[in-house]
Amino acid sequence: MHTLLRLPTGIFYAQGVKANVLFFDRKPAQEKPWTQKLWIYDLRTNLHFKLKENTLKRNDLEDFVACYHPKNRHERKESERFKSFTYEELTKRDKVNLDIFWLKDDALEESANLPAPEIIAADITADLEAALEQFATIAEDLK
Repeated sequence: MHTLLRLPTGIFYAQGVKANVLFFDRKPAQEKPWTQKLWIYDLRTNLHFKLKENTLKRNDLEDFVACYHPKNRHERKESERFKSFTYEELTKRDKVNLDIFWLKDDALEESANLPAPEIIAADITADLEAALEQFATIAEDLK
């Protein structure tokens, strides 16, 4: 894997459900990991896209495409939303968790900016229902 695109939550499914796009190179298996550096683009923090209103559009991805540098990925440069992490940095993370963020989330700056408790409760309920639905599907597949 060489690139991870952090998409806004809730743009494909329910609000609060996170989505990422992983970019790989097709390479043969080997003992040593191919990934030496992982580039992460954060299209999630402080960007408020919704499933039905303010949907993600192609032009919202222009900065990512420019940073991705498809013609020569080896000439990439870091920016506010695009950072690289070495294999060593990644493996030092708890359980090699790739939910990496570095931008300060403006919505969490002050408690006055937090949604109303009933909205938070509804989001938690939706997340739990989505997770239960996914586990039910997995359980059915395992039968």
